[in-house]
Amino acid sequence: RRVSFAIAAIIRFATSMAARAAHCSRLFAPTAPLRTSKRVPGAQVHAMAASARDLPAMPPLPDVKLVAQPTDVDDTSASTKLLAIATAAKAWEAEPKDVFEPSVLLSDVQQRAFAHDVAAEHRFRGKAGSHASARASWTSKTQVTMIGVDGKGGEAELKKLGATVANQAKACRAQKVQVEMLPTKEEGALWNEAKVKGFVIGATTGCFQDERFKTKTGKEEEAEDDWKLELVELVVPGGAQDENIQRAVVEGTAIAKGMHLARGLVSAPANYITPAQLAETAREIAQAHPETMSLKVLEREECEQLGMGSFLAVAEASEQPPKFIHLTYKPRAGDSAVQRKLGLVGKGLTFDSGGYNIKAGPGSMIELMKFDMGGSAATLGAAKTVAELEPANVEVHFIVASCENMVSGKGMRPGDILTASNGKTIEVNNTDAEGRLTLADALIYAENQGVERCLDIATLTGACIVALGDKMGGLFTQDDELAEHVTQACKQVGEKFWRMPMEPAYKEQLKSLVADMKNTGTRAGGSITAALFLSEYVKEMKWGHLDIAGPVWDEKQGGATGFGAATLSQWVLDASKDC
Repeated sequence: RRVSFAIAAIIRFATSMAARAAHCSRLFAPTAPLRTSKRVPGAQVHAMAASARDLPAMPPLPDVKLVAQPTDVDDTSASTKLLAIATAAKAWEAEPKDVFEPSVLLSDVQQRAFAHDVAAEHRFRGKAGSHASARASWTSKTQVTMIGVDGKGGEAELKKLGATVANQAKACRAQKVQVEMLPTKEEGALWNEAKVKGFVIGATTGCFQDERFKTKTGKEEEAEDDWKLELVELVVPGGAQDENIQRAVVEGTAIAKGMHLARGLVSAPANYITPAQLAETAREIAQAHPETMSLKVLEREECEQLGMGSFLAVAEASEQPPKFIHLTYKPRAGDSAVQRKLGLVGKGLTFDSGGYNIKAGPGSMIELMKFDMGGSAATLGAAKTVAELEPANVEVHFIVASCENMVSGKGMRPGDILTASNGKTIEVNNTDAEGRLTLADALIYAENQGVERCLDIATLTGACIVALGDKMGGLFTQDDELAEHVTQACKQVGEKFWRMPMEPAYKEQLKSLVADMKNTGTRAGGSITAALFLSEYVKEMKWGHLDIAGPVWDEKQGGATGFGAATLSQWVLDASKDC
């Protein structure tokens, strides 16, 4: 009997092992090469479902109106109005009793006396960044807020002032805001073209909070969700007749729209923002401006024909098909009006798992890797701004090589050797250094379009976060003139970039024994070696690299920042004027 039991157990074990072997043989059986194989139906369904999700629309930005005198607000309206009065500390040091005398928002002696009382109660003395608020004594529908500014502050400070005004409006649920900045005897009027543009950008984008994916569960929450800032009246005596001031409002509004688009793309999760969705966003921009914008989207097969082995290797493991997006702006006057060809190339990794060098452990930020397409969002945001403003003299190419970096048996492995579209071979020693592989083919493509000056923008390295933190991006270029142009552009829109070195000796880290180069160096100088890698894919065009890994996301400011879109837009506008 024991023998029979043993024999039966052996038979059951053998049967079980045979079944497992058959299953494994099916699971790991050799397959045809990836590029000629058909995806399984389940993967197709998954890809279609993910790409078919409707992306909820972002809420509209408020309108900004330039006026010489404040307009009356209908007192029968149920909405609250905010009067925002900016003052400098110097005014309080000189004649504190006369601070509010120049005010046009506080129209009589009683209202100015009320403002003095509020300032005294809150010990407000115009210090930059401080503010004091109270409900107006003459009507329950008006909130009065005083905000301290530095009279000598530049565009960045006025952008902060605009953001403060927007957040004060949100706090008191005001749908309409009237804003003035009181002059000082020493400084005179504090508004100029650059400051107006900075204020408009800050006021329209300053209270961002992405609630598109939240559900409404109660009447109170619905009431809060329904609030939106509708109108900002900027009171600038004489400004309505000043063409430069008027132009600043128009440019600031258009730049804010580009930032808003970029924020919405970065903020949305990767199951909504796929390469196909980025291509759809580009299509919407082109369709809205058919006389100046045109779109070409290269599919996988077309990228293969161009030899984009570096870009396509990153896309191999994903069920989402890659999209190579090429959006072109040309002036209405046509090719004859083009004096300069510009290129903006954005990194478009809609999700980055790290590949086989998977992001794992504390600090990997894998849960935030939806923002790894922040460069492409800035690029498309700039495209929206450029399309609206229609700058003369320039042709602009907006290029995004978009895909996901995932893990599968078909995916790129450490040690693989890739061939970029210029014939250079690359040894992959880290699959989590994938962004530069996509940018390499994108930069080659840009130069082949005849681009003369080019900026690429990417959330490229954690090393840049370590070096510069989360408030500024890194600027890498060997061209001093281009560096100066980018520096001037970012100052005008209140963004910060710091020029970083491109030390030629560090290229030694990229040498490979088996290929033309490796895709990463050592941990030391990681953001620099990344820029040096990209420089190998540029021949004659003037080129700069912007690393925005730090400032692309800010939890305290609502998450996605839209960083970079404004600088790119202003760089194009400046190039248009310099021609």
